[in-house]
Amino acid sequence: MIPEEKRRVAYINEMIETGHANELVAEGENYHTKQLASIAHDICSRPEVRVVLIAGPSSSGKTSTSHKLCLELLAQGKQPVALSLDNWYVDGSLTPLKDDGTKDYESVYAIDLQQLESDLKALIAGKEIVLPTFNFAEEKREYLGDTLQLEPDTIMVIEGIHALNPILTEHIDAACKYKIYAAPMSPVSLDGETWIPTYVHRLLRRMSRDLRTRGKSPQTTIANWPSVREGEDQWIEPFRSEADAEFDSSMTYELPAIRYTVETALQTVPAVAEEYKIAEKLLFYLSFFEGLEASFIPRTSILREFIGGSQFNVG
Repeated sequence: MIPEEKRRVAYINEMIETGHANELVAEGENYHTKQLASIAHDICSRPEVRVVLIAGPSSSGKTSTSHKLCLELLAQGKQPVALSLDNWYVDGSLTPLKDDGTKDYESVYAIDLQQLESDLKALIAGKEIVLPTFNFAEEKREYLGDTLQLEPDTIMVIEGIHALNPILTEHIDAACKYKIYAAPMSPVSLDGETWIPTYVHRLLRRMSRDLRTRGKSPQTTIANWPSVREGEDQWIEPFRSEADAEFDSSMTYELPAIRYTVETALQTVPAVAEEYKIAEKLLFYLSFFEGLEASFIPRTSILREFIGGSQFNVG
């Protein structure tokens, strides 16, 4: 009998080739829904929780996860509101610097910790605040008149890379907080011996988003990846143990769909470039999968955060 891990890629490709892509996608989406429904139930079992914090490494799907969790909380009788830590960034002139003099956007001190804590404490106390919006083009925090005041059954669902860092909410009662670590956690086996690491999922996701929204080439994304990983090791992974729950944002159909969006661009990385070996490895991984067109992917899918077309406000 062929081991399950050896059959997985064949199963994925067979589903696509035989016209059952919709079922393959539904399987992946159901996996997410079950996890989030369970997490929402746990949150609702703790009536004192007012703040849900979602963190995870780059391209884990935190923003879409926060919106999908809000839907589950709504179904269970709560009135959730999704917020992003990005809106509490300090102005560009105050961004901390790395040793080489470049701005360190990955640092927790790139967030206005004092203002964030003041706003959260005011909200928990039932007061109204003016919500900030961060203008990334001008690197400035703006106040456009949007306000927020919590009702007794309102839960804030806040996502950001530093959400689990204790310094972020150190003066807020622990009973008011529920912490979630989100990331792809299910590596894919190609043959039972060769595994695709989960960081590859995130790199490909980021590559797809960079290409679509920022016009960045795969070569540029690959070149920046070591710095991204360094920031994750320093600012995110040490606090994973703080989480009350973990959410696996892996998708069964992800690599076929990503292949459809990035393969051609990956092939443009020059053979003489330092990034070529990684590009070649990524193309090797993708070559095992049939491509899956975006039309099969629901607009509520986490993958839409990276390939475009999401019904959520994910930037």
